[in-house]
Amino acid sequence: MKEIVLDTETTGLSYKEGHRIVEIGCIELDNFIPTKKVFHCYLNPERKVSESALKVHGYTDQFLSDKKKFSDIADDFLNFIDGKKIVIHNAEFDIGHLNNELSLIKKKIISEENVIDTLEIARNKFPGSGISLDALCKRYRIDNSRREKHTALLDCELLSKVYVNLLDQKEPIFQFKNEINKKSKIDEEKIIYSKKIISLTKKEREEHNEFLKKDLKKNFY
Repeated sequence: MKEIVLDTETTGLSYKEGHRIVEIGCIELDNFIPTKKVFHCYLNPERKVSESALKVHGYTDQFLSDKKKFSDIADDFLNFIDGKKIVIHNAEFDIGHLNNELSLIKKKIISEENVIDTLEIARNKFPGSGISLDALCKRYRIDNSRREKHTALLDCELLSKVYVNLLDQKEPIFQFKNEINKKSKIDEEKIIYSKKIISLTKKEREEHNEFLKKDLKKNFY
């Protein structure tokens, strides 16, 4: 079972106000274990970064000015997530921005049916408690000390660990598809039991008694 942990950074909170994506990060999971497949890019949003967003991620207009536009990476991004569930913390935000970008270039939008929102999972599991990514990292004792700024790939890395804990999947799940219909059966005819009793000789018993008397007088512990 392959899934994609995804995070974005933007120029501001609302795409309805014209804000755009400046960074996309994706990590592929296979049965909850990160693979080596990663998708990451910085994007030129073709507009200024708001002051509030700059404080969150630190990406300046100058830094983003020479980066690719979303239209340049859209096909690679869609190919990377194709056919896989997408794991996002606060999916409404990220999917809203992604679908806005896709709509602007006349691409098919991402269906909500393919999205797993860890914020909703956490809200149902811990009602009334803190459910931000930082709060969940603290709850599950996940080291987030590197998260001085919000960056897409680091947030994906942290979220992948939070996600496993939220689902109580402490160990990786292995699927042995070829063994599902096979029955485990012991072939008793191939098992040989040894029922022969071996007795000690008189000499062996005497040597053993002598050993106990002489060599075990000291306390070795």
